[in-house]
Amino acid sequence: MKSPLEHAGAPSAALEYVPVPAFEDNYIWVVSDGRNAVAVDPGDAAPVRDYVAKRGWRLCAILLTHHHNDHVGGVADLLSDERVPVYGPVGEALGPLDPFVTRVRGGDTVRIGLAPQASALDLKVMDVPGHTRGHIAYFQAAGAGNAVPHLFCGDTLFACGCGRLFEGTPAQMLASLDSFAALPGDTQVHCAHEYTLSNIRFALACDPGNAALRDWSAKASALRERGVPTLPTTIAHERAVNPFLRADDPAVQATLAEALHETVPDRLAAFTLMREWKNRFR
Repeated sequence: MKSPLEHAGAPSAALEYVPVPAFEDNYIWVVSDGRNAVAVDPGDAAPVRDYVAKRGWRLCAILLTHHHNDHVGGVADLLSDERVPVYGPVGEALGPLDPFVTRVRGGDTVRIGLAPQASALDLKVMDVPGHTRGHIAYFQAAGAGNAVPHLFCGDTLFACGCGRLFEGTPAQMLASLDSFAALPGDTQVHCAHEYTLSNIRFALACDPGNAALRDWSAKASALRERGVPTLPTTIAHERAVNPFLRADDPAVQATLAEALHETVPDRLAAFTLMREWKNRFR
């Protein structure tokens, strides 16, 4: 499905991707050509409204990945300022927002034009159930306004981690993560939460011999000490350091078997054990 939208504005050589902090640890990603802006998962309207106003931008569209309130709670407030197109998953109820949302599913394309006859955002929708049953993600291939690909993954993938399984199954989540792992390695991954340091602590418990992970732990700690986001990450980086993308690694499986006193016959068993361990890890 193609959903062309055309909004007046000047074309730009490059798009800007900004993590706008919200709540305790959310990031609302805002993408702009320097004049118009798209907000991804605006759980709170005020940070988006304030940031867009500060930059002199105009909000022209909203993208939603799933139904949790910290991702959709600010949409109604933003629509009270100006009615803009909203895209969201076909498989999830969004309550009072339902009449205002254009529903999309895996394989669809959302096209948001930020200038006449220039599609600045051309996003492929991916079905990624696991965190919720109908969770989706948006993938933007490399193009004229973005030198590398970009992925807006909601709460499915985090830096060094993945989302809790509130509604889906381990097999669904593993398949969703596999679909991300198959994307180009230079894909910039725009996760929705700053969970990196706590995720690294767990990753080190699962994969203690991983030198790249130990190096990332030091770098991420230094970033957070300076108040700098650890995101975006990249697909290549997550393949190297994220244990949930390394469930088939013999070293990870051996650690799980020893730490949890369980047999680990395959990667799905490894993933399932890891996700359950992470739920209670402190």
